[in-house]
Amino acid sequence: MQGNIISDDDAPAAPPVSTTPLRLVIIFSACLVLLGAGGPLLLRVYFVHGGRRLWLSTFIQLSGWPLLLPPIICVLLFRRRSRREADDGRSSSSIADQLLPWRLAGAIAVLGAFFGVACFVYSLGVQALPLSTSSLLLSTQLAFNAVFAFLFAGLRLTPFSANAVVLLIIGPAVLGVGPSSSSVTPAGESSRRAHWTGFVETIAAAAMCGLVLPLVEAAMSRYGRRRREDNRSYVTVMQIQATMGAAGSAVCLLGMAVTGDFRALPKEAAGFGLGETKYFLVFVFEAVSWQLFNLGIMGLIVCASSLLAGIMIAVLLPLSQVLAVVFLREKFDGTKGIALVLSLWGFVSYLYGENNANKKKKKKKRREEEAMRMTRTRQDQSGKGLLVTAGELESSAGP
Repeated sequence: MQGNIISDDDAPAAPPVSTTPLRLVIIFSACLVLLGAGGPLLLRVYFVHGGRRLWLSTFIQLSGWPLLLPPIICVLLFRRRSRREADDGRSSSSIADQLLPWRLAGAIAVLGAFFGVACFVYSLGVQALPLSTSSLLLSTQLAFNAVFAFLFAGLRLTPFSANAVVLLIIGPAVLGVGPSSSSVTPAGESSRRAHWTGFVETIAAAAMCGLVLPLVEAAMSRYGRRRREDNRSYVTVMQIQATMGAAGSAVCLLGMAVTGDFRALPKEAAGFGLGETKYFLVFVFEAVSWQLFNLGIMGLIVCASSLLAGIMIAVLLPLSQVLAVVFLREKFDGTKGIALVLSLWGFVSYLYGENNANKKKKKKKRREEEAMRMTRTRQDQSGKGLLVTAGELESSAGP
């Protein structure tokens, strides 16, 4: 009997859950965001060289979602085949079982339509302001993101997070002091009224973007699958992005039909400053860049948090500044320098605070594990003591 009894100490330990794939997905998503830095630059190129169709430019920001359909289909077919082979053909798993739950798909579609409107407002701001200015203003989305994540996603603000929020509000606000100093501006945007209009429009776009990201995270936690691993698979990320892109594109197509963008497209292409061929090439590369950016942001939301996605958008700020100065010959004056320093200060403050918070969590978890280990050791020792006492009693009661 005793030979068949296995104690807790001798029992095989459960295999640890590896976090390496998840970390790789997060790193991969962050790289996609950085690769998508060309999207804002190409959007600005469109406006600088004669582009005027706002709904068309918004549609390009969202229209790359069909590129996700082939990998989604391939992954779903491969997963269904793998499951059937693992169960010797007895599995009844179908592709429909791997699609987004209908409630989650509906919520994502609504958010996608709202995001399409946010992109339209962003196009209004980019049309009126230089890229370096609009990029700095868009960095305020992190502040809105933190507030809305606190309200809808249960985020707790630390002192460092609060400091980052304040700095990321003050920094871009400095840009409202004076008119744009860009040497590359579309016709009609040099007036102070146009400057302030673009200022307000870009801030509004940042607020709408800061609202969408936490709402996507909240929808995932409420309507997602029960298994956390299924929610965090990258095929889920691609499905969510495709759903948002399709819904947002539908809104843009409706706007294009109402404003007559389809009829004006040939005429605008013929009068584009870089030529008709480059007009369409700008759209193609812009759509791909924005799709990389959007997919990376969605991957960070699903696999990490909406706040990390907002942080990566803020990370693009210095890169956008460099691209605008190099390719669009925009001037970088003292006002933009102050705003950039304050924004980067806020970003570094947030990273420092998150690093300290993670260290505290690890120490707390280590102490809890040590306490549990000591408790088990004491219980094992007391159990062995009882066994020894029982053995001594049996020996003393013997003949």
